[in-house]
Amino acid sequence: MTVEGAEDMSERQPRLSRADFRIFRAIPTRWHDNDIFGHVNNVVYYGWFDTAVNAWLVENGFLDPATSEIVGLVVGTACTYFESVAFPETVEAGIAVERLGNSSVTYRIGIFRQGGAQAAAQGRFTHVYVARAGQKPVPIPAPLRAALAAIQS
Repeated sequence: MTVEGAEDMSERQPRLSRADFRIFRAIPTRWHDNDIFGHVNNVVYYGWFDTAVNAWLVENGFLDPATSEIVGLVVGTACTYFESVAFPETVEAGIAVERLGNSSVTYRIGIFRQGGAQAAAQGRFTHVYVARAGQKPVPIPAPLRAALAAIQS
């Protein structure tokens, strides 16, 4: 199949497996996640990316959404889809750090069917850390940098 303007399929990222990720989070699909075609709409995957990363940050004490002086702002996301999922499935979001810079981190995210060996969808999610007050980039704090390095692949 050729679609004008579509990316060359030879450039498509290889499908990742569970071994490519360090942390997993179960996320139940919701009734309204499905679109008219009967599967989870593409925009929902980006919400799952956000949920997986930010829940990990909150649970590990690196983010308090209301009071943290330094926060990660999303500057880029991308997603490649391999197979559809639909309500009422539960998906598992895998995360790993793909690139760790001075003030930015790019996460690798995989969305797996529950117990699935290969990603149903996968992508990237980049945070740039800024001072909340002035929105200027700052170095990633040392404790967070160490935790990110521990899940780097």
